[in-house]
Amino acid sequence: MNSAELGPTFGLGNIRWVSRPVPTAGHGEVLVEMSAASLNYRDVLMAAGLYNRKQKLPLVPLSDGVGHVVGLGPGVTRFRGGERVCPIFAQGWLAGVPTQEKLKTTLGGPLDGVCRQFAVFHEAGLVVPPDYLSDEEAATLPCAALTAWNSIVTFGRVKAGDVVVIQGTGGVALFALQFARLHGARVVVLSGTDEKLERAKDLGASLGFNYNREPDWHRLVRDVTDGEGADLIIEVGGAKTLGNSLRAAKIGGTICIIGILSGATTDVMLTHILMHQLRLQGVIVGHRESFEQMNRALIESEIHPVIDEVIDASQITAAFERMPSGKHFGKIVLDLNSLSN
Repeated sequence: MNSAELGPTFGLGNIRWVSRPVPTAGHGEVLVEMSAASLNYRDVLMAAGLYNRKQKLPLVPLSDGVGHVVGLGPGVTRFRGGERVCPIFAQGWLAGVPTQEKLKTTLGGPLDGVCRQFAVFHEAGLVVPPDYLSDEEAATLPCAALTAWNSIVTFGRVKAGDVVVIQGTGGVALFALQFARLHGARVVVLSGTDEKLERAKDLGASLGFNYNREPDWHRLVRDVTDGEGADLIIEVGGAKTLGNSLRAAKIGGTICIIGILSGATTDVMLTHILMHQLRLQGVIVGHRESFEQMNRALIESEIHPVIDEVIDASQITAAFERMPSGKHFGKIVLDLNSLSN
């Protein structure tokens, strides 16, 4: 079978297609023919050697994908042949709080990922995506959508009338926008281009601020909330944006930290957090139970993921290079169907 492979050393230029044996499903396992996969910024960091320098290579990249069941091992009861399935990000995290052991089961590092023609997963690590979504759309759910869902619903506890500030217009950010609107929130989107801000408004954003023109955007957030600040901020930037987020949050507000695009280390105003009773919440995707809950909400709302571009699997290097360029709006998806040709 055809499989993408990162190695023998780190580097975006070291991802290539190789031939591997088709795996066999063992007891409780399911053989899946993959049809689409999507990229996350984590995948770029992993390939560049910036996420985990101790990651063993070679590695099959990417954690988000969708495919169809083509083989069942002995004892499988959750699925049948032909069903469409998405593997969950952390294969061993089914419910409850994460542990170090559960987080050692993540796809695309340390475990081999989904960017291959066939893959075997334990049946417990698979979910059925909503029928109304295309394969390309379903492939965006396991990490990006679920991170946004848990930020908005599980940790943000967003309700009608809340103000939510979302940094950027990448995959997680746009899912967060859609889920926040689904719960009746007023959404403020931050972007570096006016064009992306207009597109975000088409998706339901109430306001958009260009952070290149307005580097102190926390002042604008306070202005449009009568000095109160935002109930929830989806923090993507990290080092260079957390200070603004702390100033933009209302007393008792929440900042969900989901990314570190501008760096991982910064000075934090502890007195501000203390006196304003702020909650900083790290979000590392979520478990299978949350994924299934999110899918039920998707079925009821029929929200469609925003896809920037679908790229043929043969152009995998171009897909990886597009991600850090910041030019994308929504998710970058790889079409894996050509692997069978």
